[in-house]
Amino acid sequence: MRTSRTESMIGYLLLFALALGILVPFIAIILAALHPPDTALTGVSWPETFSWGNFALAWRDGHYATLMATSLKVELLVVPLTLVLAALSGYALGGMRTPGAKLWSLLFLLGMVLPIEVIIVPLYFSLRDLGLTNSLVILGLVESGAFLPFGVYWMRTHFAGLPKDLLEAAALDGATPWRLFTRIHLPLAAAPLTTLGVIYFMWCWNQFLLVLTLISDTKARTAPAGLGFFVGPYSTDIPLLSAATLIVIIPVVIVYAIFQRQFIAGLLRGASR
Repeated sequence: MRTSRTESMIGYLLLFALALGILVPFIAIILAALHPPDTALTGVSWPETFSWGNFALAWRDGHYATLMATSLKVELLVVPLTLVLAALSGYALGGMRTPGAKLWSLLFLLGMVLPIEVIIVPLYFSLRDLGLTNSLVILGLVESGAFLPFGVYWMRTHFAGLPKDLLEAAALDGATPWRLFTRIHLPLAAAPLTTLGVIYFMWCWNQFLLVLTLISDTKARTAPAGLGFFVGPYSTDIPLLSAATLIVIIPVVIVYAIFQRQFIAGLLRGASR
């Protein structure tokens, strides 16, 4: 179906407005980070002198050498674990004849719409009574559980859309369900799994509420929680806070840049189903 010239113009204008809405705040943060420390900022302004040392100062005062290492430890637990569980669960619900598959899929779907804010208070008190707070392993397991419903639904959709003739031919050749999963399903799921992995990395890296609630030691938290070092009860150092914000953003940008093609391919494949 061809689109008219007017529809194309409207589409381009909407995309331009959306891009502008994303770029303007980002540029404002960069400009704010280049002002001298303790500068009072009320809007977007061009700095008289560029204070590049703010990034080194924010890195030191925010203890980001430790916080970044902590974030990577949590990532190394959450992303692989959640990807494995999502792939196996999605295969069971979408690629196999599992009893009650529709009911389980519905439960996972309900888990997607349940906000973490609803369960954060009872979760904290339950873990505190068991002595399981201030643990990166427990934090990682909680984040994995919170992210899992989306991954299961994502992978279930992919596995359910695979050609049935290919799977039936492999089954007739004597392939077991595990062999079907490892030799056929997983190779065909490379793009969706990569996309899901990037999404999980961003969600885990940007997670703030769970870290703030379950980890009381400020120096044992993850990178986004380090932004609190620049926010005081009476004043906020906007330039250093902006510099620290950019430091926190950089790993996500790097991961997205590395897996950009696979990420977009996975999104397009999911959209075409």
